Amino acid sequence: MEVPVYLFTGFLEAGKTKFIQETLEDERFNSGERTLLILCEEGEEEYEPSKFSGKNVFIKNVDSVEELTTENMDSWFKETKSVRVIIEYNGMWTLDKLYDAMPDNWSVYQEMMFADSNTFENYNANMRSLVVDKLKSAELVIFNRHDDSLDKMPLHKIVRGISRRNAIVYEYTDGSTEEDNIEDPLPFDINAPVIKIADSDFALWYRDLMEEADKYHNKVVNFKAIIAKDKKLPKNAFIAGRHIMTCCADDIQYAGLICETEKPCMLLATGEWLMVTATISIERHKVYRGIGPVLKVTEYAKTSEPEEKVVTF
Repeated sequence: MEVPVYLFTGFLEAGKTKFIQETLEDERFNSGERTLLILCEEGEEEYEPSKFSGKNVFIKNVDSVEELTTENMDSWFKETKSVRVIIEYNGMWTLDKLYDAMPDNWSVYQEMMFADSNTFENYNANMRSLVVDKLKSAELVIFNRHDDSLDKMPLHKIVRGISRRNAIVYEYTDGSTEEDNIEDPLPFDINAPVIKIADSDFALWYRDLMEEADKYHNKVVNFKAIIAKDKKLPKNAFIAGRHIMTCCADDIQYAGLICETEKPCMLLATGEWLMVTATISIERHKVYRGIGPVLKVTEYAKTSEPEEKVVTF
């Protein structure tokens, strides 16, 4: 049986506890389902279980990330005979530790990140890798304690620098909320006969392609990339991509796309730079272990490396 998990992330005093408390008091969400509430940090705000709708919430306090093992989480769930899980995660712990340990039948139904509008820029400046860690998989970002004296644009840019999928909501000090409606035009023309990707725009294009692949189906694209060959690929295929840095040098990763040519391309070698022109086809491919963009190459030529070998958002 699949176990629904509701994951709340963010740094200390960001408003996670208050939101979870109000959610569990709401009969529309909590109508008696046995719920395991895993608390991974302790802030000034404390839970008031007596106000929950019913006595169906079982709290497990976790003091160390080492306690988050598959065996422990599975045991807590079974002991409480719960049917769902809520996790208030510690902002100083990386999410991969949780995801790696989560039982196989646990599935994150919703992931929300909370941030204090007054302190978020400082966290981003001093703990960038942890901010990226929380933003990259969140579906919704809520900026608490917002007021008209605060500029939304810096907050918006930080979020959009990591993901274009996050919904963003600002919660004002008077309790009112406002959805983010700042437009983010892409730096290239997606409706052009040939979408030309500038060297500096590869990261933005790659992310947009992977997040909204369908809108690129049958589009023609032209870009510069460093290639990778693999013996497991057919003779007429190679990987074209760039090295992307999200927050710091330690997280640089090669972001590649599978390319197929009409003729064998055995003379190409890993590490060569190419200008590639291809038609994008969104289809199933073993490289993606599912559906993804497959580039049907119509033209490629060796070229010089760009001024900046590593691209960023």
